[in-house]
Amino acid sequence: MAKLTERKLYDVSAPNASTGIISGRSSNVLNWDDVRFSWAYPLYKNMLGNFWTPFEINMSSDIKQFSSLTETEEDAFKKIIGLLAFLDSIQTDYAMHVSKYLTDSSLNALMTVLAFQEVVHNQSYSYVLSSLVNKDEQDEIFEYWKHDPVLRERNDFIAEGYESFVNNPTPQTLLESIVYDVILEGLNFYSGFSFFYYLAKNQKMVSTSTMINYINRDEQLHVYLFANIFKELRKECPELQTEENDKFVQETFVKAAELEIKWAKYIIGDRIPEIPISDLEAYIKFMANKRVNELGVERPFEGYRTNPMKWIKVYEDVNQGKTDFFEQKSRQYTKVSEENGFDDL
Repeated sequence: MAKLTERKLYDVSAPNASTGIISGRSSNVLNWDDVRFSWAYPLYKNMLGNFWTPFEINMSSDIKQFSSLTETEEDAFKKIIGLLAFLDSIQTDYAMHVSKYLTDSSLNALMTVLAFQEVVHNQSYSYVLSSLVNKDEQDEIFEYWKHDPVLRERNDFIAEGYESFVNNPTPQTLLESIVYDVILEGLNFYSGFSFFYYLAKNQKMVSTSTMINYINRDEQLHVYLFANIFKELRKECPELQTEENDKFVQETFVKAAELEIKWAKYIIGDRIPEIPISDLEAYIKFMANKRVNELGVERPFEGYRTNPMKWIKVYEDVNQGKTDFFEQKSRQYTKVSEENGFDDL
């Protein structure tokens, strides 16, 4: 399969609206009233509507509570932050690699916003840790991904999928890398998210959980973006519309779910009774089914059509302008729709 060519800086003879998602022609001048994909501008507005920074979050209560966490809770807290820091770091770079080959200025703009949001996410982990631990321990946590064998295994799984595309950019490797992206943003965070929501449920580390809630909200939109690109890419390149690629999606998500369950057992196991590992395992399979379905492929796990961790659904109303679960004040999340918002969290 032929390699992808990078988007031109500008092309005076091409239309503003691109002729293709990849390998197309475009002036590379962005006019939001003249774009190829009808969903691009609403998504752009949604992403801007989610704007936040870590500095909005007052960490004073978490600073007081951190020393009162159980040993298990503190260990999980640190390791999950270490995981998230790795994932959002490589995600920033991956988005920029994808952007180079998208011959559509609106999608390039969306990738730029996405990469910016990932930078904010990553900085927020530093913000949290700098409030709670000394610099040496913060540095140690940011090194977890290199040395913790369970964490390294699951991270290598994603990184290798990305590197296959970066080293050999073709329509096929781009399609495959998007599967890994949806795993990263739509599955790999979720056992960690559930832990922070468990803390918030018990009125622990509420400020950190508020930050996680904001990140979770952003990631929902990122999944929506990449799922749309995945489906548009297959429409534009019929050679990608194969049973082999459907099977790749299913098998890759099954492997990802296995690694996520292994990680969940490692950091939580049976040490936190309020998060039964059987429920968490079912939740991970439920989320894998959901993401595969969003890619337009048949779900890989028989059953697992409903969220088994019902208490997490307290978060599904973040876009309704109701009282904020964490800060107990009105907060409008008006930019998240039924299509791309918190339908499960």
